[in-house]
Amino acid sequence: QVTLVESGGGFVQPGASLRLSCVASELSSDSYVMAWFRQTPGKEREFVAAVGWPGGSEAYGDSVKGRFTISRDRVKRAVHLQMNTLKPEDTAVYSCALRIPRIIFGRWRDATVYNYWGQGSQVTVSS
Repeated sequence: QVTLVESGGGFVQPGASLRLSCVASELSSDSYVMAWFRQTPGKEREFVAAVGWPGGSEAYGDSVKGRFTISRDRVKRAVHLQMNTLKPEDTAVYSCALRIPRIIFGRWRDATVYNYWGQGSQVTVSS
């Protein structure tokens, strides 16, 4: 059974940076997609970013493109989300998600295709 453990959330001022990490324990497959979604109360879950293996392709949500970067640590079975130039509207609970096996690129933004989810990490951006 795969478990996703997240770390790195917190409280920062606008313009600051944060790095989220997600480690997938017991992940033995080499075909998967790891993604980040975020959600605020009263709103739908929003796709943030994803990376797929094999291949290493990446995808980003429109609201974070150019500011956030997703990366993968194959050895540690981890994915990181580097968030730069944070804005108050980035405030949300960020959740890591894993899809096994890898699915077509066009479906990476669909939260329903992911098999496993992390517990969520709060990110608050405020002055």
